[in-house]
Amino acid sequence: MSDNDPIVFPSGWTRLRALTPARIALGRAGTSLPTAPHLEFQFAHARARKAVHLSLDREALAAELADAGLGTLLLDSAAESRAVYLQRPDLGRQLSAASRERLHDAAIGPVDLALVVGDGLSATAIAANAVPFLRVLLPSVVARRLTMAPVAIVSQARVAVGDEIGAGFGARMVVVLIGERPGLSSPDSMGIYLTYAPRPGLTDEARNCISNVRAAGLSYPEAAHKLMFLMDESFRRGLSGVQLKDEAETLALDGAGPGRNFLLPEA
Repeated sequence: MSDNDPIVFPSGWTRLRALTPARIALGRAGTSLPTAPHLEFQFAHARARKAVHLSLDREALAAELADAGLGTLLLDSAAESRAVYLQRPDLGRQLSAASRERLHDAAIGPVDLALVVGDGLSATAIAANAVPFLRVLLPSVVARRLTMAPVAIVSQARVAVGDEIGAGFGARMVVVLIGERPGLSSPDSMGIYLTYAPRPGLTDEARNCISNVRAAGLSYPEAAHKLMFLMDESFRRGLSGVQLKDEAETLALDGAGPGRNFLLPEA
């Protein structure tokens, strides 16, 4: 190799990297990745692993929600540690005995909506996104005069734990905000799950999901618009899940826009 030969060979697709966060067109150094993208990959992998194992600061989150005018209830799933949670998904779908009693004591009678915030597989996502998203969502909830239970903040949570909480509060609907499985370019992605008439034993086809809610993904206003559309339709039709389609974008293109609203059925 002469002194003029390049050490790193760029890819012919380099210009496409500006269009996606995916790891494409990284070039090569011999038969390997160049040092810079290799180190970036290792950093992204470490950041994703940290997001899985990081604990949620529930007290700080409760204080932020209080500033937003929301009462809270701190609960735990039946998974007693992070290691158990990762090995036993079934335990993350149910409350511990102590939390079940706490939920019973906090129940205030039938309500329209129960909000659940769970760490899931990324406490980082919840710490970054839950409160900013709820600040965008709440004016629409208030405008619809929906009654709400205290926000349940759950450690070692899986999505289905919201069904038990919603049923315990006597809620017509439960909305779960939870940290999604971290990706190498998205360790802070939050998912939103809506279930009408929540009760233990429901499976995933009974829920609607909005995913990738974060600063670099689906924006808070867009996610709130999608969720309110699904909530309005869910209350109107008395169902959720596979029978309820997200047509929010279609309606917006047709001119219905975010202001579209449906009357709630008589309680």
